[in-house]
Amino acid sequence: MKLFQRKMKLFRRKNDLLQNPEVRLLNEPYLIINIIFAGVILLIFLYSGFFSPDKDNYPVTCIHEKITGEPCVSCGLSHSFSLIVRGRIEEAYKWNRYGMRIFLFFALQLLMRVSFSFFFLKYPDTRKQLIIVDCFGSGIIFLVAFLPFMVSIFRGTFYL
Repeated sequence: MKLFQRKMKLFRRKNDLLQNPEVRLLNEPYLIINIIFAGVILLIFLYSGFFSPDKDNYPVTCIHEKITGEPCVSCGLSHSFSLIVRGRIEEAYKWNRYGMRIFLFFALQLLMRVSFSFFFLKYPDTRKQLIIVDCFGSGIIFLVAFLPFMVSIFRGTFYL
């Protein structure tokens, strides 16, 4: 009998917690995913701002270039991002001609994560539609941004 009372007490406590709006929001998978994605994107931008294109001190190097000696389609992206963050756009294109389009993808995704999370919270009746628009919009933006990379993979040509 004591065990049953203890379980009922725990159940009531858990149920009371779930009635709290802040706790319920932390259980929303869409918001959790948006927070994680926004965090990763911010880390990418911080990485780009932290490592200097002038010092060329990037910790991540291209494995493809190390093995084959040939630059691949993604070579120079870190350098390009660092230059874009510093406003040196023309120089960024020289390092990777697709750098700006990938950078814009991440910038748009960060903006979308923040704004869609806001609308998700503000208009709970439209959550399903919002998620559908988010999925399709993000998919289209992804295809546009990464099309050159996908083409090079399917062709088997990883070179610039």
